[in-house]
Amino acid sequence: MKNTLKAGDERKIEEEFFQYIVIRLGDEQYGIDIRYIDNIVRMQHITRVPKVPAYLKGVINLRGEVLPVMSLRLKMGLEADELTRATRIIILKLEQQGSVGIIVDEVKEVVTLGTSEIEKMSQNAGENKKSFITGVGKHNGELISLLDLNSITLEENA
Repeated sequence: MKNTLKAGDERKIEEEFFQYIVIRLGDEQYGIDIRYIDNIVRMQHITRVPKVPAYLKGVINLRGEVLPVMSLRLKMGLEADELTRATRIIILKLEQQGSVGIIVDEVKEVVTLGTSEIEKMSQNAGENKKSFITGVGKHNGELISLLDLNSITLEENA
C-alpha cells in the first residue's frame, strides 16, 4: 500500500529503522551498524606485526583468512584493552578496507533504532574522538554512540 501525498504536504510518512549491535568499551556503550558485521568471535591469539601503529594489534587466522585486528580502545584514545571472558573480536566487512577485526570489551545486544531515535553529530566537532561518532541513538532511556566505521578503520587518522 502506497500513501499518496497532496501537493505541499512535506511530512515524511515512513520512518527508516536500522539495527545496531551494542558494544561496551569501558563504561560507554557504542552501536555498530549490523550491516557491516560479518562475524563475532571470542578473543584468540593475535600475531604481532612489526612496525605498525600501536592500535593495530596484529593479525588472526579466521577459517584460513588472515585478518588485521585493531584495538578500538587505543584507536579512540582510551586506555589499553583489559581482556576478560566477555572480550570479543568483531569482524567487519567494509567496502574500501575489506575485512578487519576490532577488539571490544563486550557485545551486549542488538537494538533497532528508528530515524527519530537517532541524533546526527555535527561535523565540526573539534575533539578527535567525536570524529568516530556519526550520531547518538536513544534506546530504553540510554544513549548509544553510533560508530563511524570508515573513520575508525582508515589509517590516516592514526
